[in-house]
Amino acid sequence: MQTFVGVFEMMARDWDKLLKLTLEHLYMSLSGVLLAAAIGVPLAVFMTRNRKIAQTVQVFINMVQTIPSIALLLIVMIFFGLGYTTAIIALICYSFLPIIQNTYEGLRNVDPHLIEAGKGMGMTDLQLLVKVKFPLAMPVMMAGFRVATVISIGVATIATFVGAGGLGEMIYRGIATTDDVKVLAGSIPAALLAVGLDFLLRWIEKETGCNLHKAKSH
Repeated sequence: MQTFVGVFEMMARDWDKLLKLTLEHLYMSLSGVLLAAAIGVPLAVFMTRNRKIAQTVQVFINMVQTIPSIALLLIVMIFFGLGYTTAIIALICYSFLPIIQNTYEGLRNVDPHLIEAGKGMGMTDLQLLVKVKFPLAMPVMMAGFRVATVISIGVATIATFVGAGGLGEMIYRGIATTDDVKVLAGSIPAALLAVGLDFLLRWIEKETGCNLHKAKSH
């Protein structure tokens, strides 16, 4: 109990420092996920058109996912040095699997009858993708974005080892000085970030599914 009292006292005393670290953590995590989505979604669309490319990409992203996070950070650091860039590139790599895999599966499992109906209405491939495939695949895609976000927040805690800051900096200081208060002061905001963003994306995922259901019913 005394430890938790110390944590809250530290949070009240050093709230400005913790806010700065939290914003750094959020910046790295969301940058990694958004850039992974910007690359991964078009790649997943291309994968639906070429099975060999799909298999190659899946093997590659599965291999990346098996690399320990600290090892991947150090590998990236060799090419990009210390700082945010290295951390964000590593987070992009870890976000690829859920984003690409869910987008690919979501698009691949769209009802072919609906696609044929769209073609019958004279839709182009781009119109089919934007107006039919993406809306129907969106709930599955959102699940991938949600998983990628939670993974990214977790991995970002070790970005401090490559000089990128974030809440991992506070956690590492606590570990180095065997100070449980500092460890918890860094861990609690990171956990709240993960839970909060997961809740927000889960709500968006639910709303997407509800809106899709309403559209189908009309």
